Amino acid sequence: MNEYYLRFLNSEVEARDANDCLFHIIPVPYEASVSYGGGTSKGPGAILEASDQLELFNGKDCPGEKGIFTHRPINCAGNAEDVLNNIYIATKTVLDMGKFPILLGGEHSITYGALKAIKEKIGTFGVVQFDAHADLRDEYMDSKWSHASVMRRAVDDLGLPLLQLGNRAFCLEEYEARKKFNVHSFDAEFLARNPIPQNLLPEDFPENIFITFDVDGLDPSIMPNTGTPVAGGLQWYQALDLARASLENRKLIGFDVVELAPIPGQIMSDFISAQLTYALMGMVE
Repeated sequence: MNEYYLRFLNSEVEARDANDCLFHIIPVPYEASVSYGGGTSKGPGAILEASDQLELFNGKDCPGEKGIFTHRPINCAGNAEDVLNNIYIATKTVLDMGKFPILLGGEHSITYGALKAIKEKIGTFGVVQFDAHADLRDEYMDSKWSHASVMRRAVDDLGLPLLQLGNRAFCLEEYEARKKFNVHSFDAEFLARNPIPQNLLPEDFPENIFITFDVDGLDPSIMPNTGTPVAGGLQWYQALDLARASLENRKLIGFDVVELAPIPGQIMSDFISAQLTYALMGMVE
């Protein structure tokens, strides 16, 4: 049985053996390349603690009844390659069990370890990214493993198709990378002024989908505690509707929630990040 004292939705879901749980939570308290506000290493613990305040019933069903197993936090000591390899191994272990991986960050660079494991397991799949930033720089602050380069690693190194939603801060290099790697995108300004497109994904986008949700994709009015809050972000129901639209006729195979930077005494962002995690669980068929 899991010995880690913080479990996701511990108040509502009884502890069960890992083999009896569909959802496997992988906490990744990694913080190395943040470029503005810090604190993401405390994000996973804050989400797990806040999850005790969630209801099992989400308004439609009870995703937690499928079983939630929370792993011990990933060892984040060492260099970036070591940490990403630890994430890769943990994700691969969950996939080999036939279970559903959910990563809680930690900075956004952690996503690469999970994507690599899934690519090796099932081949090409699609990535849907919620984010204020494009994260398509080839390097940032002399590191290709920066949080600002994680989607570049996904499209360039792993060759994964990418849909970006809610972006509103990116540099010229990232703008050019979108064209080079055929990245599909609907930026925040477009989404604020238009209904969600009926065909959110290209027809040839893969059936299997991994959602990577940087919480700064949400507007700072509802998600203030993140490293680089950017005005003009997605609203709550808008973000959930976009997630559902991206999964129409497709299958969610994993997701992460990253870049929460909790501040003691300010619980709103912690709880909303936990609520987001559970809402995405509810989209798993």
